[in-house]
Amino acid sequence: MPSGLFADLLNQGGIFETRDVLRPAYTPKVLPHREEQINALANVLVPALRGETPSNVLIYGKTGTGKTAVAKYVGKELEEAGFGVKCTVIYINCEVVDTQYRVLAHLARHFDKEIPMTGWPTDQVYSEFRSALDSHQRVVVIMLDEVDKLVRKGDDVLYNLSRINGDLVQARVSIIGISNDLKFMEFLDPRVKSSLGEDEIIFPPYNAEQIRNILEHRAELAFKPAVLDDEVIPLCAAFAAQEHGDARRALDLLRVSGELAERSRSPAVTEDHVRQARERIELDRVEEVVRTLPTQSKLVLYGIILLEEQATRNITTSVVYNMYKQLCPLVEADFLTHRRITDLIAELDMLGILHTIVVSKGRYGRTKEINLSVYPAKLKGTLLQDYRLKVLNTVSVPVQARLGMSRSG
Repeated sequence: MPSGLFADLLNQGGIFETRDVLRPAYTPKVLPHREEQINALANVLVPALRGETPSNVLIYGKTGTGKTAVAKYVGKELEEAGFGVKCTVIYINCEVVDTQYRVLAHLARHFDKEIPMTGWPTDQVYSEFRSALDSHQRVVVIMLDEVDKLVRKGDDVLYNLSRINGDLVQARVSIIGISNDLKFMEFLDPRVKSSLGEDEIIFPPYNAEQIRNILEHRAELAFKPAVLDDEVIPLCAAFAAQEHGDARRALDLLRVSGELAERSRSPAVTEDHVRQARERIELDRVEEVVRTLPTQSKLVLYGIILLEEQATRNITTSVVYNMYKQLCPLVEADFLTHRRITDLIAELDMLGILHTIVVSKGRYGRTKEINLSVYPAKLKGTLLQDYRLKVLNTVSVPVQARLGMSRSG
C-alpha cells in the first residue's frame, strides 16, 4: 500500500471522476445547441470527400460559444468519414503560432519536413510546405484559431494560403478561420478578404437554459454520482449567461467549484463553492486581462469605476469621455478622440469587463449605456498596480466631481 503525503490525499477519495472533460481542450462527442452550426460547416466541407476543394470559411462568435469545439468535431468526422479521399485536418492556435514563418514551419513539419525554428527565408519554408503537401492526392483543411492574432502581425500568410491551390497539382487546401473579433477582416488586404471569406458561420451566445444542458451533460462524465447539490449547475449557468453566454466560463466555474470542494474535503459541491469559485476566477481573469491593457483603455476603465463609485445613473459614452478627459492630465497622457474612446469601450465590452446596451433617446438619437461586468474594487486594485496610474489613487471621488463631472439623470 503506498504511503506518504500524496498517498494520504488519494486515500481520502474525491469529487471527480474525470475532471478533464471540464477543460477547454476537451472535445465532446455531443455538442448540444450547435446542430445548426455543425451542419453548416459540414455542408461547406463535404466537397472534400469528393476530392473537390471546399470553400474557405470564417467562423465568428464571442468566447465560449463553441466555435473551436464545433470546428474540431466536424474536422474529426471529416477525417474519419473514409469515402476513399484522404482528408487531413490541421489545427493551429494563432495565439501561440503567431507569425507567417511559424505557421508555415508548423504546416511543413506536419508533413515530415525538417524546418528550423528560425533562419530560413520565408519563401523557402513555403516552398517546402507546398512540395510536401502536393506529394499525394489529398484534401487538407487548415484551421486557424484566433486568426485575428495572426492578422495583427500581417496578412501575408493568409494571402499565400488562400491562393495556394493555384500552385498545387494533386492536393487541395481549404482554410477555416476562427475569431472572436468581428472587425478583424477590416484590416485585411481586399484580395485576401475576397478569397478567405467565401463562407461565414456566426455562433450566437448560449442562453442560461442551453448552458445548463451543456453543464448537465459534462457533469455526468466529470463527477462521481450525487456529489453536486441541486443548485450548483443552475447557479453556474446563471452566472455564465449574465456574462455573454460563455459556456467555457461556465465549465471553468463548475470545475473550480469541484476543486474547492475537494480541497476542503467536502463530501459535496455546494452553492458556496460556486460563489467562491466565481470570485477566484473573476480575480484571475480580470488581473490577467486588465494588467495587459493599453494605458488609454486603463484610463477609460478607471473613469467608469469612478462614475460607479459616484452612483452615477445611466453612464453613457459621453459621460465616460468627460471623465476620461479629466484623468488624462493627472497621468500626463494625451487624450484621444471621442470616436476612439467609443472603440475602446467596445473592446472592453468584447473582453467581458463591461456590458453595453444601445438605448434610443428618441429624436436625440441613440447612445450606449455602460455597466461594469466585474467587481469595481478588484478592477481598481489591478489598475492601480500600473505605476503610471498610481497617482490616481490620491484623487478622491469628490475631487473628481469638482473637476467638472455632473451626474447624468
